[in-house]
Amino acid sequence: MAKVHRSPPFRAEHLGSLLRPKDFLQQRAAFENKSISQEELTKAEDEAISSVVKIQLDNKFHAITDGEYRRAVFWGTFFEELEGMTEIRQPSMDLFRPYVPDIAGFIEKGHKPGQSCLCTGKISHKGKSTLVGQFEYLKTLIPEEKWGEIKLTMIAPPWYHLRYKDGKAYPKDVYASDEEYFKDIAKAVSAELDILYEAGVRNVQFDDPNFAYFCSEKMLAGWVEDKTNSRTAEETLDSYIQCYNDSIAKHTDKMHFGLHICRGNFMGSRHFSEGGYDRIATKLFQNLNVATYLLEYDSPRAGGFEPLLHLPAHKNVILGVVTSKFPELEDKETMKERLYAAADVIAKGAGQTREQALDRMGVSPQCGFASHEEGNLLGWEDMKNKLALVRAIADDVWPGQA
Repeated sequence: MAKVHRSPPFRAEHLGSLLRPKDFLQQRAAFENKSISQEELTKAEDEAISSVVKIQLDNKFHAITDGEYRRAVFWGTFFEELEGMTEIRQPSMDLFRPYVPDIAGFIEKGHKPGQSCLCTGKISHKGKSTLVGQFEYLKTLIPEEKWGEIKLTMIAPPWYHLRYKDGKAYPKDVYASDEEYFKDIAKAVSAELDILYEAGVRNVQFDDPNFAYFCSEKMLAGWVEDKTNSRTAEETLDSYIQCYNDSIAKHTDKMHFGLHICRGNFMGSRHFSEGGYDRIATKLFQNLNVATYLLEYDSPRAGGFEPLLHLPAHKNVILGVVTSKFPELEDKETMKERLYAAADVIAKGAGQTREQALDRMGVSPQCGFASHEEGNLLGWEDMKNKLALVRAIADDVWPGQA
């Protein structure tokens, strides 16, 4: 029987990205305009991170993050720093599958992706991590015995693939197939994890809206209509799961891996897709070798709890029942009832009692508060209230537990 990971995950979690204070955003803008130096920006980042870490500690959160304050968007710069990957500004829309939900969302609003990242040669890790510095600064803010609890968020290994039309993600004279392409990405992610492990990272959360896109009827219909696709959506999903498993294979026995899935979290609290987890639940929960799923469950667009019937008895789920998109505060008792309802489904699927199911659960906001640095449609105090509510729900359902 595989072991159930605990501490991490924790009963009260959040998804990593937190609202940036306005004065800090002004400093970021000044840096972009070349009005202040990198040194001055780093000082502003350090001060803002120290402030937001205090909020987390005051609310007794254990999986502390830096709010992703050193990133402009949640996926950071991992791919841009790899050998064989090239950042492109103002990419041509001809590159993209127009029915993939985030691309469709851009098109609908008359926007274009401002930047993207394309494979232009053989992919490999350069030996230097872009994430380890973020972790090292967090280590200065909390006691050494808590370093293993720090949560480092990472972009999904297959991230820069789904958005591109078949054959556009990499040159055919570099990789003959998706399998070859994903094999090198997996090696690069594994090399990154080696560096992070040596630094002391033990708690990693992958952020992946793409999995939820496979639940979207609109995307799946678009996929079928697109005759340039050489693979079915199902086959593509399988290749993504394999890429994950290959990426983390060397580290699953010594690090905790969580997977956060949402339906988009863009400026102005926008989501991109809808559809329950039903279509992907069996493969997601049973074939993917992560320990914990952090799932969006704050609105009807995420569907019901029935897919949780497929959650194996050795895996955890953190239910994102509190929205991070809008300021209205949820009713604590109603949220607790939702957790108990989910526990009953999980218990039924695994042949357990409600109490045994609850032992593999936690609560969180449904997504980050600022996946993009501009943030969602709520304020600083609203975010603090939401985090306090998550903690209060956890304290009621799991009294005395982290």
